[in-house]
Amino acid sequence: MMPPRSLGRSIIRRALKEDIGPGDITTQNLIPEGETGRGFIIAKEPLVVAGLEVAGEVFRFLDRGMQIACACKDGDRADAGDTLLTLAGDMRAMLMAERTALNLLQRLSGIASHVQALVGQIAESPVRLVDTRKTTPGLRALEKYAVRVGGAGNHRFGLFDGVLIKDNHIAACGGIATAVERARRAVSHLVKIEVEVTSARQVQEALEAGADVIMLDNMTTDAVRNAVTQIAGRVPVEVSGGINADNLTALCRTGVDIISMGALTHSAPSVDISMQIGK
Repeated sequence: MMPPRSLGRSIIRRALKEDIGPGDITTQNLIPEGETGRGFIIAKEPLVVAGLEVAGEVFRFLDRGMQIACACKDGDRADAGDTLLTLAGDMRAMLMAERTALNLLQRLSGIASHVQALVGQIAESPVRLVDTRKTTPGLRALEKYAVRVGGAGNHRFGLFDGVLIKDNHIAACGGIATAVERARRAVSHLVKIEVEVTSARQVQEALEAGADVIMLDNMTTDAVRNAVTQIAGRVPVEVSGGINADNLTALCRTGVDIISMGALTHSAPSVDISMQIGK
């Protein structure tokens, strides 16, 4: 599901203002007002498409009459040379919107492509792969959408939609038991309380405190395996921290239920997409 259109337009408005500022002094001095043309958004390398609607909205933001034809849909694979979008409309608007539209499309398609490769790596595992809050400021809704397009899931959207007691919360409260007790008193019985732990001792403390989910943070594969045995199915187990393509498969074999991976977003490279103009 795409983020709300109003949010997408807010992001587009800020991005275009940042790029165009008081005006595009190149386009406005080279292209006569009212001149029309066609544009073709083309993949320059194999990729998973994500963000076509957002890219189209960038062009329509500057030309409400811009005609846009999608040659594919989000989630499709495209090869180098494939046309993703065809545009017809005001030439000035097309040129002014080009970079912003491509930046968003390259970023979101890069995340979807990166995520799909990692999901494919563990396709035979029942473990659920999810993202984190390590996203580009202002683009979280779009980047988390791209994660879903790539086949993984979303963890918390923000600090407001789930209790995750981390190491600094524990330090500030003086211990896991106190932190969980305070959270339990404050939030609805429908809200799960997850506790981040780094050792077998903290695993035991989280279990005794009544945590609903335990996150094993930055632990070795062997330590994760031992913690899963210690927890023995009493609560779901999540693992996070320092996870990449090299250790992902091994962690899936430890018996954990969820792997949260910041690299789904913060380490995803943008893909190569370009626009070609024709009159």
